[in-house]
Amino acid sequence: MRDTEVVIAGAGPTGLMLAYELALAGVGTLVLERLPERIEQTKGGTIQARTAELLELRGLLEPLRSRAMTREPVGGHFAALPVPLDCEPWRTRHPYPIGVPQWEIEAVLEEAATARGARVLRDAAVTAVEQDDGGVMVTAAGQRFRADYLVGCDGGRSTVRKLLELPFPGRDGTFVAVLADVRLSATSASVPQGLGHMSELIGEGGGYWAMLVPIGGERYRFTFGSEDQRGDRDAPVTEEEITTALRAVYGEETVLRAVDNASRFTDATRQLADYRVGRVLFAGDAAHIHPPFGGQGLNIGVQDAINLGWRLAATVQGRAPDGLLDGYQAERHPVAAGVLHHTSAQRVLAMPRPSEDVVALRDIFTDLLRLPDANRHMAGLMSGLSLGYDLGGAHPLAGQRVPDADLLVGTEPVRLSALFGAGHAVLLDLAGIIPAELRLPSRVDLVRAKCAADLGAAALLLRPDGYVCWAADDAATCERTLAAAIAEHIATR
Repeated sequence: MRDTEVVIAGAGPTGLMLAYELALAGVGTLVLERLPERIEQTKGGTIQARTAELLELRGLLEPLRSRAMTREPVGGHFAALPVPLDCEPWRTRHPYPIGVPQWEIEAVLEEAATARGARVLRDAAVTAVEQDDGGVMVTAAGQRFRADYLVGCDGGRSTVRKLLELPFPGRDGTFVAVLADVRLSATSASVPQGLGHMSELIGEGGGYWAMLVPIGGERYRFTFGSEDQRGDRDAPVTEEEITTALRAVYGEETVLRAVDNASRFTDATRQLADYRVGRVLFAGDAAHIHPPFGGQGLNIGVQDAINLGWRLAATVQGRAPDGLLDGYQAERHPVAAGVLHHTSAQRVLAMPRPSEDVVALRDIFTDLLRLPDANRHMAGLMSGLSLGYDLGGAHPLAGQRVPDADLLVGTEPVRLSALFGAGHAVLLDLAGIIPAELRLPSRVDLVRAKCAADLGAAALLLRPDGYVCWAADDAATCERTLAAAIAEHIATR
């Protein structure tokens, strides 16, 4: 007898996003979190454009915007080079990164998930995992929980991954640095006063490199490292070393009032070979870690969760076609591999004390980013807007995102993003070519609409995560291929 349908280990952004997706589909979900309470740490708090679009599909973006840090409307960056990345050519409503402290993101997602019926149990570290053909048994906080599936979303040092003795291949970090949320009682003229482009926030001095980001009032996110780049990642961070680094880079006039929290991190690069082992799956940092350049970590984790959620829900509920759950590995593993690849390149370009060769490379790369086509390419890469999946469809739109267009449904103006709030797939008929007698699975919504913008097809079948899995330009194609596409990519009933 099972206690819930899915257990999630970890109540970070990835785990809570997945909990929301599952609960939205009516799947019984239990989140186990080892910490007794949420840590109020800014940490990974940059929401990139594609993640913003995906959150908007579920109506979760506005609650996050209300908690966002004030920042200049400026594009993202690649390796902190001094050229903002322009997302406007990608036809997005969210061309600028949105800064929200990670604990605020977690608070919004947890509230949304629990409102849908998900449960979050804190002070519940996972200590054992046993699985068989019918499900998985998870031990935490002295209790045993039986579920159909377990998803490890418990970070780069994943306990679930270690309990299953899974290799985590890759390479060790080249440096150990500090991330701290601090309060300053006085600041020098060199302390940034606003949250602008990344290239304007980095400083050096006294053998340290540092980045001081204002997050409101006297609070700052302080990231720093030293010339030797070495150290014990697990050693406690002291106020003395934070003060020393602050004064070295920002002068004696900069005075530390308090340290809210602090931790160390590295630029290690690792990725699981398989995101699924029987009835245990992995997402976010539990599946992949990479150098912390470009604000990628939180975003790739949330996108993992949204890609996995609808697949796992359909599987648990017996609606999934063969191979649907395995599509998670097929689609998301290459995405993370790409992030590991380009963050490794950024690590070289962003060296605090670059060699002459690296300086030359930075200069050339900076010039390239000023070219519109090159900037568009890198903006799409870093924001996730250029991401598409190989779904094998004959139509060129298959596997692509569709911009959030303005539609007219009957006489009512509706944005495309507003059609996905229920977490269903959407069959969008823009030219009246979908047969009236067509019978659809329960979680596929047929929407007949008009659109002034050209979306590239007369009819589109969009997955619950907003990606096109089928498109047609005429009624004949629709009659010949639509039913098979639904049965292959969405649901069998």
